[in-house]
Amino acid sequence: MDPIQSTVKDYILQEFLPDADASELTAATPLISGGILDSLATVRLVMFLEENFDIEVQAHETSADNLETLERIAGFVRAKQAAPKGGK
Repeated sequence: MDPIQSTVKDYILQEFLPDADASELTAATPLISGGILDSLATVRLVMFLEENFDIEVQAHETSADNLETLERIAGFVRAKQAAPKGGK
């Protein structure tokens, strides 16, 4: 698991799944469709991503396309970090 996935996994376990077995949250675990992230949890996750990875997430980007799994989140964060500041 890459560093972005590990950081996000730790956050999700701490904030949303405090009693879960860490090994059950894999890089491919469905977070939104699996019921781990509801709308409020998704907002909190986006705030965490913005603060910890110095990115800006637009409202239309807060979908399962970008946030469904740790793999997708890591790819999304890397793409945002690589984009020029102020770009979409």
